[in-house]
Amino acid sequence: MASVQALGGPSPGQSCVLILIIVLLQSLCMAVAYIYFTNELKQMQNKYAKSSLACFLIDSDSWDASDGEDLNSPCWHVKWELRQFVRKMILRTSEENATTNPEKLQNSHLIESRSNLKRVAAHITGTRSRRTTFSPSISKDEKTFGQKINSWESSRKGHSFLSNVHLRNGELVIHAAGLYYIYSQTYFRFQEPEDRLGKASARESQQKNKQMVQYIYKSTNYPEPILLMKSARNSCWSKDSEYGLYSIYQGGVFELKENDKIFVSVTNQQLIDMDEEASFFGVFLID
Repeated sequence: MASVQALGGPSPGQSCVLILIIVLLQSLCMAVAYIYFTNELKQMQNKYAKSSLACFLIDSDSWDASDGEDLNSPCWHVKWELRQFVRKMILRTSEENATTNPEKLQNSHLIESRSNLKRVAAHITGTRSRRTTFSPSISKDEKTFGQKINSWESSRKGHSFLSNVHLRNGELVIHAAGLYYIYSQTYFRFQEPEDRLGKASARESQQKNKQMVQYIYKSTNYPEPILLMKSARNSCWSKDSEYGLYSIYQGGVFELKENDKIFVSVTNQQLIDMDEEASFFGVFLID
């Protein structure tokens, strides 16, 4: 009986060989997997390094995002991380060099704070290169007024620039909290069509009395934008006038938080003249 069981099952030597083969196969699989994933990781690192280097070879004057697409670009993130790294290294070096001299350390912080004030700013202008668009309605419950200006020129080709502030859908998005000076000017141009010159009735002449209003809003986590400033002009063109030119400017100091968005809205958007020297919008950090 015992001899039958011995003949039916594997011997201890065969069991050891079988276990050894299984262990060797597992080790071989792990080695192959390790080599494969190591090779893939090296390829990804090389690809990322080449793409990062290509970002700095692109001919671009600005390191700041101008719209939502730029924020999703890998190149923008690479440049932003490099700039943050350089800034941290400069701060660390200045602090290490000034540890033995408190006065020097205080001066270094003062210089850094002043340099930060210069870097956080934006000035965007009207553009004639493309058709200016306006939002038909800002608020469904009519708690906000006017039509938002969606098209601004933000490149460095003209007078516009962005520094640590980016433009998205006509809104300036704030990155650093602080006190900001916000300003805007809009240019209104009224021109009577040629076929209507000299034919305006008294009623049509009264309709030329238009109220031009400029609003500056702040958009936060709240459902509705918050009105910061508004300014108005009420002008009446005479019956014989072919055109009229008016501008509205306003500015003020406000506290803004990170990711706050500010934008400009106007009434009678058909009268807006988006000339870069006449219609503009900007913000800069003062404290």
